[in-house]
Amino acid sequence: MQQSSITVGLPVYNAMPYLPEAIESLFAQTVSNFEILVIVDGADDESLAYLETLDDPRIRILTQPHMGLTATLNHMMLKTKTTWLIRQDADDVSYPTRIERLQEEIATHPDAGMFYSLAEYYPQRRSVGLYRTSRGSPHVLRNIVQSGYLLSICHPSVALNVEKTCAIGGYRHLQHAEDADLWWRMALHYDIRLLPEVLVGFRQNMASVSTKNPYIQELHGLYIQYLLLSHLSNCEALPLSAVTSALESWICNKNLIAKQQLRGMNMHLAARRYGMAFSAFVSALLASPQYLFQRFKDELFPAEFIANGVPPEFFYKRKEAFWP
Repeated sequence: MQQSSITVGLPVYNAMPYLPEAIESLFAQTVSNFEILVIVDGADDESLAYLETLDDPRIRILTQPHMGLTATLNHMMLKTKTTWLIRQDADDVSYPTRIERLQEEIATHPDAGMFYSLAEYYPQRRSVGLYRTSRGSPHVLRNIVQSGYLLSICHPSVALNVEKTCAIGGYRHLQHAEDADLWWRMALHYDIRLLPEVLVGFRQNMASVSTKNPYIQELHGLYIQYLLLSHLSNCEALPLSAVTSALESWICNKNLIAKQQLRGMNMHLAARRYGMAFSAFVSALLASPQYLFQRFKDELFPAEFIANGVPPEFFYKRKEAFWP
């Protein structure tokens, strides 16, 4: 087998019953010259027992006490033996040509810091829509960040240059938003390149952070944007606790409800609960027609500006709260 420059990294924490499908999607790739690094993060279900039944020389399994996702990803960076680390979560799937396409793009653009692809909600045919994704050339993506907005990228769709990721500090311990924080730092230092193809199936489930902690995730996302703007303005950022009340003044509960209801709609569709899916859609529409319209607009016209965050003026008009 040709020497690999790619490792697929799976952080595993109580990943059953989805883990076998995630692993099988890697076994079904159109190429085989890659490694699979699995770090079991203190799981107390049958995840490790399943993994130990696998007989494939590409798989390396490490175990650790439960440390959480951010620490596990940084540990994975240290233990990866290859130049590139492909992210995949244990409840998502890689479509058959994913590794091959990444290998082709890496060969074409070896100096990039990161690649990512489009992702669709999974399971196919029982979920609707694509993950809302920023699009454009490395220059366009860098301009989005330099204008004060965050990139919207599906975390399990990315491939990271390990050396370059570590050089910018790796994943920082910012709960529920460690990925968005890495994207803006990567965009300012290295090229981020999009593969405009659907190569990942992204599963929404009741145990995910987005489902269980929508308000906290929204708050932390705003804090990441504040860190970006602090960097761009060459100002010292305050800790989250010092700016929480100012950030909370922006959060719209109606939009949060609409977002959660749309997520619930897809989960109900995946479970074939069609009546509940329709009810969730109606609830989203009633909560915030504006949010629903914008979401459909992003889906139908993906070439337009897609990013996360609020107008930077929200922060700049409150300098006394954010940069006293």
